Amino acid sequence: MPAEKPHMNLVFIGHVDHGKSTSVGRVLLDTGHIEAHVIEKFRKEAESKGKATFEFAWVMDNLKEERERGVTIDVAHKKFMSNKFYFTIIDAPGHRDFVKNMITGTSQADAAVLVVAAPEGIMAQTKEHVFLAKTLGVNQIIINVNKMDATKPQWAEQRFNDVRTEVGKLLKMVGYKDENVQFVPTSGYTGENVVKKQTNMPWWKGPTLLECLDNLSLPQKPTELALRLPVQDVYTITGIGTVPVGRIETGVLKVGDTIFFSPSGATGEVKTIEMHHEQMQRAEPGDNIGFNVRGVAKNDIKRGDVAGPSSSKPSVAKTFTAQIAVLQHPSVIAIGYTPVFHLHTAQVACTFEEIVKTIDPRTGQTKAEKPDFIKTGDIAIVKVRPTRPLVIEKVKEFPQLGRFAIRDMGTTVAAGMCLDIEKKE
Repeated sequence: MPAEKPHMNLVFIGHVDHGKSTSVGRVLLDTGHIEAHVIEKFRKEAESKGKATFEFAWVMDNLKEERERGVTIDVAHKKFMSNKFYFTIIDAPGHRDFVKNMITGTSQADAAVLVVAAPEGIMAQTKEHVFLAKTLGVNQIIINVNKMDATKPQWAEQRFNDVRTEVGKLLKMVGYKDENVQFVPTSGYTGENVVKKQTNMPWWKGPTLLECLDNLSLPQKPTELALRLPVQDVYTITGIGTVPVGRIETGVLKVGDTIFFSPSGATGEVKTIEMHHEQMQRAEPGDNIGFNVRGVAKNDIKRGDVAGPSSSKPSVAKTFTAQIAVLQHPSVIAIGYTPVFHLHTAQVACTFEEIVKTIDPRTGQTKAEKPDFIKTGDIAIVKVRPTRPLVIEKVKEFPQLGRFAIRDMGTTVAAGMCLDIEKKE
């Protein structure tokens, strides 16, 4: 990975047929990250199957098959460079993948591109994705008003302005600040205003989609917060001893620090820190490291433990209060329901003790106090009890350790964030 450009994780979201794949495909093609002949090949294939204009979508969708068939398309389909940044695209074709990809900490998106088709405007999924992006901590958003070639009349400034007003209201309601929102009219299909400016929209004096990406600001590394380092694995290495491995979420780890592991309770002094087989004296948020701790044996700690300083031990919850969004559940969620909560590296079954209230996602107002159950589409405040010790933090204090996914029956049924904790004594 080129060291000179700062790295950003980007997620494309939006309603199912609004052109996410086309937009991604166009960005990759016009920035030189996919060869034109590859697109041409897909175009012929798409036409022969009666799906003309779908060639970009096919690029994204066929990569998996391509790789399986052994045709070489550089895996760069998920990475590209702008003038300023090195981007990884978290491709999120469907709802489930979007949530799953967003929640697995490593791909926490720094920014989102919300694709809204100009002819249709806001649809149900547009609202849901915006709400989710905000709930999951994506604070910068670019609204790509796509399919401007399909408005009536074509390239209609009025239609763009209408969509802009409509989406602007939605973003405000969810809590996005104006300075973190950019709008851009494009056509992924013709390429207008994605990477290159053309002449179909002389009324648009603003940036292209690519320029919008360069306007994003690099997220601050949370070095000023206390150390939080979720343990992914624990190894025993001959001649060194116990080596936990994990990614620093917040704070700084230095050789010589005394650290405490919650919930297991082990404590010890950091002897060495290693990243990519190189010794280092200190490590920061985002660093994937192995570190040796004096006085800690392999059986003292395990995956799901979180390391922190003794002065600010990671919180172990007896119960916690959270805001959740129910994404898909075949029936209803009632008191006593005990699915598995996935957060940082922990997976712990937690029981719903109380449904405090439901919230109207369109207004943020209380919909119902203490309802008997919640179902798909509901946003609710709930009180939950972990079935075994679990480290979780308030999202206001440590956002990286306050967000979680709830999984059951092999799917993500809900996503949420921790508002308050009743700590275990």
